Amino acid sequence: MDDDIPYLLLTPGPLTTSRSVREAMLRDYCTWDDEYHAIVTEIRDELVRLAGGGDEHTAVLMQGSGTFSVEATLGSAVPADGRLLVVNNGAYGARMRQIAERLRIACTEIAQPETEPADLARMEAALAADASITHVAMVHCETTTGMLNPAAEAGRLAARFGKTFILDAMSSFGGLPMMADGVGADFLISSANKCIQGVPGFGFVIARREAMEACRGRVRSLSLDLYDQWREMEEHGGKWRYTSPTHTVRAFRQALQELAEEGGVAARYRRYCENHRRLVAGMEGLGFRPLLPGAHRSPIITSFLYPPDPAFAFRAFYDAMKRRRFVIYPGKVSQAETFRIGTIGHVFPADIDELIAAVADAVAELGVRMA
Repeated sequence: MDDDIPYLLLTPGPLTTSRSVREAMLRDYCTWDDEYHAIVTEIRDELVRLAGGGDEHTAVLMQGSGTFSVEATLGSAVPADGRLLVVNNGAYGARMRQIAERLRIACTEIAQPETEPADLARMEAALAADASITHVAMVHCETTTGMLNPAAEAGRLAARFGKTFILDAMSSFGGLPMMADGVGADFLISSANKCIQGVPGFGFVIARREAMEACRGRVRSLSLDLYDQWREMEEHGGKWRYTSPTHTVRAFRQALQELAEEGGVAARYRRYCENHRRLVAGMEGLGFRPLLPGAHRSPIITSFLYPPDPAFAFRAFYDAMKRRRFVIYPGKVSQAETFRIGTIGHVFPADIDELIAAVADAVAELGVRMA
């Protein structure tokens, strides 16, 4: 751990970054500078490569949080006479439905419990019953719970019915092995501050060129026009339409270099999996219970149920953990009392071992009785 970091962020993003990623932001750049534009082009090319794409794929960066890129994609990809099928088994599936409502996009929702993976049978039935559906949207890793949804199977289903597949891979791209074609994604969306381990400031969309070209004239927003942003970057060598997050972009390029140095996505995935394995084993050893069964968990973030002792209070537990240099996350599940611990970012198995010891110490300090 870097000496200048007071604590580790065990969250789904923003997350703990390396010192070298943070140091990359110490130099200022003009948004019109050709050297800066070359960095943007390099990043776009590398994102396509990481997604296993070739000339038939492209990438575009979009200012703002990951949600900005999700909204830009939905608002630019779905035509006025289109209909979106959204799988909602968590807060981020619900957010896509909410975006569709705000943008007045016709939407069919498959609402499921947060503890159940996307129901492919219900998706197939919805597609078979309604030919007006043109696009299918799903969250790959639903960080509400840590649920890993069956993206590849959903992508194949969308392709079989001739639908455009939009995958929110916010918390999975760069940390879980995947190829855009392998998951059937026409649009794959992620963010700088997730598994590639950059800092907040922009999201990105990796898309089939044909699908991106089809977005022309469909947009419902000026600043979130994905097609125009893409054309600007294509035609002017990496230039953004409006002021770009230059410092974040430089940090992201450094993060991409460090991903390669680690051994690529496969190596990072192994580290995340080991972090997750140690976390679950250690927490269960202390008496905590994960919300989801093992088959549905991702190595990104894990939800744990509150212990049965009514003396347990999350805020007190959070403060006790932060004093021990670990920042955890509150729960977001509507049907159960939970908290979450992330295992991504510049975090290593030895850090997780220290975390487990800190949890044991905090529980003892707070006088919480474990079942």
